[in-house]
Formats: sequence, C-alpha cells, structure tokens
Amino acid sequence: MSNVTIDAIIGEPEVLEDEVTREQIALAHDVEADSAWLTLKGSATRLQGLQAKDGSVPEEGDTPEASALVDAIAESIEALAPRFPHEATYLAASVKDFRRWQAEGFGVPDFLDSLVEFQPQRHRVDGIRHLVVFPMYTQNGSSDRHVEALVVETIWPEFIAALEAGDYGNELFVSLRLVDFTPGYDTNSAVLFPETVAMREIPTFTWGAIFQDREAARYRRVVRAASGITKLELPDDAAALLHDQQLAERTFVMWDIIHDRTHMRGDLPFDPFMIKQRMPYFLYSLEELRCDLTAFREAVKIERSLRARTNAGTPLPEVEAQLLEHAKLVQYSVIFDRIFRFAITGSRARNYDGLGGQLLFAWLHQKHALEWTDVQLSFAWDSVPDAVVELGDAIDELYWKSIDRPKTVHWLAAYDLVRSVLTPNPASVWAQGLPREVLAGPPKGYTDLVMDDEFPLSMFYEALDRKMKPVIESTVGITGTTED
Repeated sequence: MSNVTIDAIIGEPEVLEDEVTREQIALAHDVEADSAWLTLKGSATRLQGLQAKDGSVPEEGDTPEASALVDAIAESIEALAPRFPHEATYLAASVKDFRRWQAEGFGVPDFLDSLVEFQPQRHRVDGIRHLVVFPMYTQNGSSDRHVEALVVETIWPEFIAALEAGDYGNELFVSLRLVDFTPGYDTNSAVLFPETVAMREIPTFTWGAIFQDREAARYRRVVRAASGITKLELPDDAAALLHDQQLAERTFVMWDIIHDRTHMRGDLPFDPFMIKQRMPYFLYSLEELRCDLTAFREAVKIERSLRARTNAGTPLPEVEAQLLEHAKLVQYSVIFDRIFRFAITGSRARNYDGLGGQLLFAWLHQKHALEWTDVQLSFAWDSVPDAVVELGDAIDELYWKSIDRPKTVHWLAAYDLVRSVLTPNPASVWAQGLPREVLAGPPKGYTDLVMDDEFPLSMFYEALDRKMKPVIESTVGITGTTED
C-alpha cells in the first residue's frame, strides 16, 4: 500500500482542542437528557408513522398532525442549537428545510440545503458532539426515507489524529459514537452517509461516518461467544479487546480509516465502489475484503517497524506507543470479525460480506495458520500475518491484471480465485462452465447465472451458525453503553 517508512507515518496532529473546543464539548454534555432533545426524538418517531417510504406524508388527513410534529421538531432544534455552536449554520438550515417541507404540503422531502451545511469532518475532536436530523434511510436498517434524529459523539484519539495527519490521510472520514437515536438506528446500521438523505440533487460528498462504538460492541459480544464455543484460547492482548469497549472503539477507528481510504487506492478498475453496477456479488466481496486486508497489511507494517525500534532499545513517544498497541489489535479485529461475525451474519442471498469471511477462514486453514482439530480452534500466530498478507497480495494481483482484461474476463478470473479456496455449490453453472452463448453475450447473462448461495457454508460454519445465531441477532441496536 505504501513505501514510506514508519517515520513518515506519524504526522503532527492539527491542534484543535483549544479552550473554545473544550467549552463546546461541555455544552452538549448530557444533552440526551435535555427535554428539547426528548421532544425532538419523540416527535420524529411519531412523524415516521405518518410518512410513506419516500418520506412524504401522503394522507391529507394526516397533514395537521404532521404540521404540529414539525413545529415541535423545529422548535426543539432551535432550543438545542446553543448547545452545538459549531453546528449553528447547519441547524439553522435544518429548521428552514423543515419549514419549507411543511409549507409545501409534505411532499417528498428535500434537505439538500441543510445537508450541504452539515460538515462533521471539520470538527474531528475527541468528544465533540453533533445533533443530526434528516429524512433518510439507514443502511442495514430501514429502507424508508423517514425523519431520523441522532445525538452522536466524535471518537478521535491523539494517535488517530497523528496517523491521519501522516501517511494515512483521509479527510472525508468521521468516526462516531452513538449517544441517542430514533428507531432507524435501533437496527444493524453502523454508518451515517450523506447519500442516504432525501434531496433534490446529488452534491459532492465531503464526509462519511462510521459508528465505531456499535462495531466494537458487536465485535466484543460475538467474539466472546464464538471463542467460547470454539474453545479458542485468545492471546492476552486479543482478550483485552473483549473487556474494554473504549480500547475496541479506538482499534476499529484505526481499521476503518485505512479501509475507507483503500477504496480509492491501488491498481483499480474504474469505479472501485461499483456504485449502480450490477455484477456477480463475489466482486463486491473481494473489494471489501481487499480493503480489510490492506488495513491488516498496513497494521503489520506499522507494528513491525515500531517493534524493531523498541527491540533496538529506542523508547517510543506516547503517541507511537499507542499506535504500536492498536496496530496489533487491528490484526486480531480483522481476523475475528471477518471469520466469526461476517461469515454467518445475514441471509445466504448474495451475501458478499459473508463470503469474504468464509474465504479468509478457509485460506488460513489451508495455509495451516489456523486449525480445527479435536473440536477446538487454534491459530499458529507466528504464521498468521504473512498468510493474511498473501491473500491480500493475491487479490491485488487480480486487480492489477484486470486493467488489461475485458470486464467479463475479470469476473471469470475473480471467480477462479474464490473457487481455488472455497467449494462452489454443486448445482453451480459457473463451476461447470458457462454456456458458450452466455460467454458470447452481454454481462447480464453472466450475473443472472450466479446462484444466490454460490459458495455455501462449510460444515464448520453450518454448525457454528446454529450456535451463534441468537448471539448475532442480539446485537441489533447495540451500542457501547448497552454492551457494557
């Protein structure tokens, strides 16, 4: 991913937490108990019951109630605004958007103006809070564009600020903690993306946020249960993640900031996010796995560089000591989240994250970096880093070669990479060889013949799924507070 030395990775974090910032942080302390917030949250929740899927209020008889609820929402935002001075422009625009929607009769909402003013990436200070109110859908949550309201808190420790200021710059990345929220986030959704907001046109997006507290809490609960079921003896530092929510949150911030920037870096086909493209789901699986394995590879590089300095007797500054600690924890997190949670979460219908987890597990097993023997899971930890990096290299090589290939040939090569590790469904047409007329036809024919469950769960995962299903289902709506 990068050829620079560790000395260039650590930059000078921007000095943001001055007296004004500390005052701003204090202003929103305990805002979730503020009567104005409770009114806002309750009014938005009741308004959801009047909204259609597109966010409009279609029944004329519901207009008076909707208008009263919007009055309460607008007044609550105005009452809360002094507690979020860094959001003054956004909150004023939000009130205007609500009032315009109300005046125009509650058609499909348009909150472009307030979305443009919402810029959380400009306030990446540990502990600073944001009030967020938009009509939007929530990924892995609700597909309805209903009014949702959240109070969120930024997670931005000093070592992350230093990392981002150095070799891992990512100006769009925002890491958050859920404080309180409406029902759209009482779900599996762990992201806040601007493209989910109801708006008349698509602006240039300048930020994307991930709720690391939810990711960390899910991880801790799932890995705790899975390690018990599989009799896995965790190394002490890996076990520490399961007992410390804040430690896990900071680890996930480091993982995600590198993952997120990777989508636009490397030898990539055009449009690496594959937005609005229909293609075999295993392509999405390889892209997400590529980004996670890049985060793993970079964490290995950082750990080895800093470890070499400590072994040579060079004391590390506090920020670099924190980076060393979290670099190792990122590696555990990528492995365990992928093989224990991703692989068996969700349905078996084109589950690309599930497939990525299956692929990583099988690869490590076939490289003898993990073993399932005597009904117990174990890892050869000295072999794990190089084995994981080798899988990442194989995906990178696939991408590098794809630049010289037609799209469908790249698809076939990607399938061959996956099937070299995982066994396809016995009924798979892809595994048997696509018919000549499909190979000679448009890409749609290729995609149509991919089975919903092209690579079924192994016997190991079938058994683990039965035991883990209640645990995974229990993580819906989880936050760091509920897990602790």
